[in-house]
Amino acid sequence: MEHETPAGDLRLANLTKRFGVFTAVDDLSLTIPQGSFFALLGASGCGKTTTLRMIAGLEEPTSGQVLLGDRDIAGLRPYKRPVNTVFQSYALFPHLDIHENVAFGLRRRGIRKVTDQVERMLALVQLEGYGRRKPAQLSGGQQQRVALARALINHPQVLLLDEPLGALDLKLRRQMQIELKRIQTEVGITFVHVTHDQEEAMTMADTVAVMNAGRIEQLGAPADIYEYPATAFVANFLGQSNLLAGEAAGRTGDDVPVTAHGARFSVPAGRARADRGPVFLGVRPEKLHLVGGPDQVPAGHQHVGGVVSDASYVGVSTQYLVRTAWGSELSAFAANSGIGGRLPVGTPVTAHWDPRHAFLLPRAAGEDDQTSPLLDEPPVGALS
Repeated sequence: MEHETPAGDLRLANLTKRFGVFTAVDDLSLTIPQGSFFALLGASGCGKTTTLRMIAGLEEPTSGQVLLGDRDIAGLRPYKRPVNTVFQSYALFPHLDIHENVAFGLRRRGIRKVTDQVERMLALVQLEGYGRRKPAQLSGGQQQRVALARALINHPQVLLLDEPLGALDLKLRRQMQIELKRIQTEVGITFVHVTHDQEEAMTMADTVAVMNAGRIEQLGAPADIYEYPATAFVANFLGQSNLLAGEAAGRTGDDVPVTAHGARFSVPAGRARADRGPVFLGVRPEKLHLVGGPDQVPAGHQHVGGVVSDASYVGVSTQYLVRTAWGSELSAFAANSGIGGRLPVGTPVTAHWDPRHAFLLPRAAGEDDQTSPLLDEPPVGALS
């Protein structure tokens, strides 16, 4: 695989993969711009790894194309594609030292003078001086960097990363997220990163595609998807959301009036994915503020009353559950800024929000309120 001029965007056209009667990837069409850091985010079994394996040539599509620029690479064998993959397991050769692990791809192509290139790559991943060590003498994070250097030395046009940080502990994972982003910016190669970790996707990628059941539910910049999700699935997969089941009455001026649980609310029309019939009124937990009563709600804010039913201290914030009069629980995150005390369980409160921070989503008739339960792990960005 010679070092070629960049071949343009990576395009998946109507890509489908079936295993018997099960459709793992369902008519997927997608453009990944050249030089971008792209994340495929989804839960186990959503089809993201199968998609990656079809790009790599490790899995044959049932139908559809994998295009690099205008060239369909779907028929090429894996080693003939200008694509390299970094797996969660690193897959280093234990009997070779680090220098020879990194040089492997060059030697296989018959290139004899490899030292300069190998040293440049080790410097890129901040492992100068480690060339003569064996993989077993390195930590997990260092082994991951070696795997990265071994892939990048081949000058692939696309680097595929399959859950590359999954085996690392939390602190090291955070460091490697920053490191990977730096390396991608430096080398300018298209990175396609598969992960189930929402924070990992949001920290590193320019563009995130949220996958569910073989299809893409939403695609965009991390902040855009988070602030204005397209579906209830996305709203609760990327971060957490309070989703109140209501009925929208159609647009009135710049707003969409909504009735939920006997109370009247409104959402700006520009933040409504649906404006008539069954809807979810969504508010992120960090946009929900708790006060002692309705008289303390700022002008223009909307509110519901309730009682604190749970409080969890997670360092940077306290996560509250508030049980409403109709029995649902709302989730609210309050920053532990040192201002104001914590609210004990049983405290009557009013939860209020700015309607500009709410959003409306389509809802299937009969679906009830949805609130993410308190997390086993902290929410996005909770512990830095």
